[in-house]
Amino acid sequence: MVFKGRDLLSLLDFDVDEIRIMVEETLRSKMEYLAGRREWNLLRGRSVALIFEKPSTRTRTSFEVAAFQLGAYPVYISKKDSQLSRGEPIKDTARVLSRYVDAIVARVLKHETLVEMAKYSDKPVINALSDLFHPTQAIGDVATIKEKLGEVKEKRVVFVGDGRDNVAHSLVLASTSLGAHVKVVTAPGYEPLDVVIASAEERARKSGGSFSIEYDPCKGVRGADVIYTDVWVSMGFEDEAEKRRRDLMPYQVNEKLLKCVGNKEFIVMHCLPAKRGEEIVEEVLESPRSAVWDQAENKLHSARAILSLFVP
Repeated sequence: MVFKGRDLLSLLDFDVDEIRIMVEETLRSKMEYLAGRREWNLLRGRSVALIFEKPSTRTRTSFEVAAFQLGAYPVYISKKDSQLSRGEPIKDTARVLSRYVDAIVARVLKHETLVEMAKYSDKPVINALSDLFHPTQAIGDVATIKEKLGEVKEKRVVFVGDGRDNVAHSLVLASTSLGAHVKVVTAPGYEPLDVVIASAEERARKSGGSFSIEYDPCKGVRGADVIYTDVWVSMGFEDEAEKRRRDLMPYQVNEKLLKCVGNKEFIVMHCLPAKRGEEIVEEVLESPRSAVWDQAENKLHSARAILSLFVP
């Protein structure tokens, strides 16, 4: 598979085998890390621009550390620290940065920003989160499922909450690519985008998995191997906050909901930051079922794997 120099804007652009390689590279890189390796030097002499329109703890830190470990120099650029804050067109910033650095990692408000950036940059653009997709998160998440459960194929992966969430979109695409039985349990009006649904169904046919949508929360989580949730009110949706809380409260991941899973082992995942008392309760987040902290750690390993694969 050829990854070098390609953009990573959405997992829609990658087939099931390519996604499998990204996940396997994440776990391979983690094994080396746990064995004591802290320097790879695969990208020695390279530079990576990190453009962040939105604040971040885990994504920013993981990509900065990953770039450093690979021997590349990370250049952090917030919106207020660049000419973007003064109205410079995205295409101008992209064209100039691509002459300075070897890759652009961008966390943006609108997915269209990434599309335009990739159009005018002759270096790879990597999506570190947009309003529609969070592909690097999903690679680390699926690696976590494989690490915790031994395999992703045939596992029942259930996303509970806002099904049109950027994390939900990417998780659905990654999990169905690896043969999971994926279900989005959500309220009417919060279903994934049609293009995501169509791609998930096609990927499931190829991999032996399945994809479905369920509106009954208790029925939806029955038999789950993985229960995943995310915040209900992301940046940019503040004006819908109260409506979202009302609509999605029946989908809160709490002990009552988890009793619906049945008598089996399962893990709970959350990409963080978590709004305790809304999409998930403290008792579940801090319980032995929670894989959240290993999941957060794996963002570092997926960032390192993705930079290794994509930066020329």
